[in-house]
Formats: sequence, C-alpha cells, structure tokens
Amino acid sequence: MQGRAKSCCASCNAGRRRGLCVIARDHGPGIADVARAMEDGHSTSGGLGLGLPGSKRLMDEFDITSKLGEGTVITMTKWAS
Repeated sequence: MQGRAKSCCASCNAGRRRGLCVIARDHGPGIADVARAMEDGHSTSGGLGLGLPGSKRLMDEFDITSKLGEGTVITMTKWAS
C-alpha cells in the first residue's frame, strides 16, 4: 500500500468465536481497479502481485475499500478454529 500507511491488529470476538482482526489503511492514490488488483500476478510496483490475493486466501474475512485520490482500507479477520 502506497502513501502514509498505518495498520493495527487486535483480538476480536463474535459470540463464542475469537480471532485476530487486522485493519490496514493508507492515504495514497487509491486503487483504480480493485478486481484487477485482487488477481494473482497483478502489480503496479513491480512485485510478484501476490500480496492482496494471498492475504485474502489466508484470512476468513476480507474486505477492501478504495477511493481514487483518497486511499485504501483493508479489513481482515482470521478466526481461531
């Protein structure tokens, strides 16, 4: 994520479920095509293009919201089994 990125991790509960919640937020240029950014191999920085799709595969819940010119917020949760 480009631009002044901040992230936080916290334990979370939903009823009897316990897990780890991660929120990553930046104030960069935003992602023009979120669907494309979620494809394996897509990178705008020359990387492998596995960060976002890999994160989604690892987590139980994944949400990404991006606005051009404002930035991106990614919220992920991994529940304990």
